[in-house]
Amino acid sequence: MKHQHHTNADTHGQGMPTTEPTSALDPDQHEDQGHQTHPEDAGHEVHSHGEHAGHSTAMFKNKFWLSLILAVPVVLFSHMFAMIVGYTPPDFPGSMWISPILGTIIFFYGGAPFLKGAVTELKSRQPGMMLLIAMAISVAFIASWVTTLGIGDFNLDFWWELALLVVIMLLGHWMEMRALGSAAGALDALAALLPDEADKVTDAGIETVPVSSLATGDVVLVRSGARVPADGEIVDGVAEFDEAMITGESRTVQRTVGETVVAGTVATDNAVRVKVTAVGADTTLAGIQRLVAEAQASSSKAQALADRAAALLFYFALVAGILTFIAWILLGSPDDAVIRTVTVLVIACPHALGLAIPLVIAISTERAAKAGVLIKNRMALERMRTVDVVLFDKTGTLTEGRHAVTATVTTGAMSDAEMLALAAAAESDSEHPVARAIVKAADMPEASAFGYRGSDFSSMTGRGVRATVNGTEITVGGPNMLKELQLETPSDMRDAVQEWVSRGASVLHVVREGVVIGAVRLEDRVRDESLAAVKVLQARGVKVAMITGDARQVADAVGAELGIDEVFADVLPQDKDSKVAELQSRGLKVAMVGDGVNDAPALARAEVGIAIGAGTDVAMESAGVVLAGNDPRSVLAMIDLSRASYRKMIQNLVWATGYNLIAVPLAAGVLAFAGFVLSPAAGAVLMSVSTIVVALNAQLLRRIDLSPERFTTT
Repeated sequence: MKHQHHTNADTHGQGMPTTEPTSALDPDQHEDQGHQTHPEDAGHEVHSHGEHAGHSTAMFKNKFWLSLILAVPVVLFSHMFAMIVGYTPPDFPGSMWISPILGTIIFFYGGAPFLKGAVTELKSRQPGMMLLIAMAISVAFIASWVTTLGIGDFNLDFWWELALLVVIMLLGHWMEMRALGSAAGALDALAALLPDEADKVTDAGIETVPVSSLATGDVVLVRSGARVPADGEIVDGVAEFDEAMITGESRTVQRTVGETVVAGTVATDNAVRVKVTAVGADTTLAGIQRLVAEAQASSSKAQALADRAAALLFYFALVAGILTFIAWILLGSPDDAVIRTVTVLVIACPHALGLAIPLVIAISTERAAKAGVLIKNRMALERMRTVDVVLFDKTGTLTEGRHAVTATVTTGAMSDAEMLALAAAAESDSEHPVARAIVKAADMPEASAFGYRGSDFSSMTGRGVRATVNGTEITVGGPNMLKELQLETPSDMRDAVQEWVSRGASVLHVVREGVVIGAVRLEDRVRDESLAAVKVLQARGVKVAMITGDARQVADAVGAELGIDEVFADVLPQDKDSKVAELQSRGLKVAMVGDGVNDAPALARAEVGIAIGAGTDVAMESAGVVLAGNDPRSVLAMIDLSRASYRKMIQNLVWATGYNLIAVPLAAGVLAFAGFVLSPAAGAVLMSVSTIVVALNAQLLRRIDLSPERFTTT
């Protein structure tokens, strides 16, 4: 069996304390969120207020397809549409009722979300897209029935216009909601980190019980490879724990009797017995859940650009309609007053407005996905162009998130390659990340040429490892090993080792037959792409900050190497969120880039949360943007896409609404004195032309280059 016995105190060097998450939340103030479940549709819901309250992606999708099917015969049998296109609609007994009946179904079924949304907007006195759509389809519905029933002498057959307006608006909202993402997903992902069952230690032996039944004071057995079911204290055993999902740090941490462990972390090598000290709402994981929920709620109140445009259009149409009606009444033409007013109110809601933003979002997300960037939240796309500072989590984001040999030093005539070959041979039977890093570093022709092989492997708990390599005893370990062997760092290596220690690196010494022959420096290696990302961001006037739970000297070393503007070190997991708030309190708009559970609240709090795809599900669910790869230069591609998308949104809104400045007055009859009045049919055609222009303009986004490789320091 292979072993992994390097400890945090020893093999991970000096001056690199591990940050322990704590649970300091008031248990009486919150409900148990440890195992919340959500309806299948919850993953598609958006914020609980505003135009989409209570709606789901699946609902808009279903309504769109059924309304589209019903709209085909409505349009086909419409006399106004037939007149515009130039054909004769089918004529048979009852054909005249096809458009009215199916149009009515579309109005009440497909139009229901807009009608309900309009009521909400009226109650909140915040008119927007829903009220504008509801006004247009309601006026079209009433006017069309008046025409169908032969009331008065009006030619206002708007059934086809009503059907197409509902279908296009449903399509737009469906596309929009697909891009919005979900707040519930992050909480589901957090809950998924906890096991469903636990091995409870009883007088009768080991009993498997639901985690929800555990109580404070219970003792549970956490087997090797299993997750801790609740916060607790080790009462028996020693094990290395993977706490990356909580701390975001890559290295395992040794926990022994009397030390605390956190729900959701993993015992990697040995079994331990844990006395439960916190369950449910009192656990660290539940506290993070609450932070995520609170942060997401605070960042979901922004209004879409289209809503603001719709509000202006609503008031514009309402005022124009009232003035039109009054003017024609005063001119002594009540029939024209009705026709002109209805036409104004119907064409005031352009089809293109429902697609202006969603089309840009859909194409942007498609282009981004091909470049390895998943946009989960519409507002993240809009906000990215405005960020003043990008706050990177260090481990796994700017760095590779795993130990790597970054320097070596030897004494006497020993070459670096031979020293690495000896160390790798001794470490070859260990699966510890430190051992893997040394073995990988020795995987080069110069070291492999020695052909060293290790045998008689044994571990020295808390100190290092020992093995026989080609007949000689090789020991690899940290300061505790040197103390036990009563050895000191040779004078010709001392300056280099002290410099390594001062920057917070892990230092392992290699000893052959009781003599120190060299040392290796192990660090979380900075990604090759990080320097380019930092420099290009700064060149564009965007500040770069870094946050980490690592010690100050470790953080400063990475910050200095990359030229970071501001470094936050020794940050506890629950405090990352507050650092984002601190930057925001300075008036800065923050984009946060991270990859761990401890980053989730900060990702949700920031104006834009960007998760590294190699990180945890929780980080990805909490973020508005997910980078499928680990290249931080993708943040720059996101900024470029945001700026280009915003330009297209503005252009599309201008195209979608600009014609109203001309069409609405013409439909109202301002040029009637000159013999020109815009007919309802012509107004409808202009709406269609506007939609085509918006669609073609959005397609131009496909030309943008989002490859991160184009960003270099040269």
